[in-house]
Amino acid sequence: MSFQPEDECQDQDYRPAPRFSPQWNEEQVAAPAPEFAPLLQTLRDQLIACLEECATGRRGLFTDLEHVAEEASNLRPWPEAAQLRQLAFALQAILAQSSESDPLCDQFLDLCSIHGENDPGEPRLARAFLTEIEGRP
Repeated sequence: MSFQPEDECQDQDYRPAPRFSPQWNEEQVAAPAPEFAPLLQTLRDQLIACLEECATGRRGLFTDLEHVAEEASNLRPWPEAAQLRQLAFALQAILAQSSESDPLCDQFLDLCSIHGENDPGEPRLARAFLTEIEGRP
């Protein structure tokens, strides 16, 4: 039996994991209402601070490692990262109620959903995301 490329993915429910994409188009999404500006600025500030720390090698920004941190001596809990993920989920839900979205929040949550052996490491992902954010208004 020979392997055929079309046999690779016959499962209709298969969806590949989202991948980091530096292609961000501000025109694709309407800006959230002004009343959300303080929350979005808080998210941005906390995200940048956590990304800078993650870029230097700290793990746990894009996934919850608290259960692993207890077992591995080189990992330590990162409550600020967990709070940032919670804030991003809450903001996404609040914005969705108004049929709005924030690309930065959405992309951060997409990056949090990446799991697998071929995924980039967190520090590399953090550096790439920081570089992209620096180019945004």
